[in-house]
Amino acid sequence: MNTKILLTVSAVFLGLIGIGLSFLPKEIVAYLNISYNPMAALLLQLLGALYLGFAIMNWMAKGSLIGGIYNRPIVIGNFMHFGVGAITLLKIVFEKQERIEIIISLTAIYTLLALCFAIVFINNPKSLGAKK
Repeated sequence: MNTKILLTVSAVFLGLIGIGLSFLPKEIVAYLNISYNPMAALLLQLLGALYLGFAIMNWMAKGSLIGGIYNRPIVIGNFMHFGVGAITLLKIVFEKQERIEIIISLTAIYTLLALCFAIVFINNPKSLGAKK
C-alpha cells in the first residue's frame, strides 16, 4: 500500500474538518440544529484544533517510511482515531437521525481509512529498489 497517498488523503480529510470546526463553529451548530452556546463553540474549536494537529502530523510524515515497526506511533494513532470513530459512527447510523447522509458519508470514510491503517500496521513497508 502506498502510505504517501494514504497519509496525504487522511491529512487533507482531517484538515478540512479541522478548518471547518475551528473557523465555522456557529455555522456548523446552526446546520446541525443544535442550540448554540459559547461553550459548544469552544468545544468545536478545540476539536478542530485536534483535527488540524492530526492533519499536520500526517502531512509531515507522508514522506517517511511507514509500516511494521517504522513510525508505529503514527500508524497506531491514526488507526485508533479512525477505528474508534468508525465504530462510534456505525452505532449512530442505526439510530434515526436528521442528517443521516452526513453520518453515513463520514462512516464510510472513517471505515475505509481505519482498514487502510490496519493494513499498514500489519504489513512491513516495501524497501525502495527491492528486487523481485
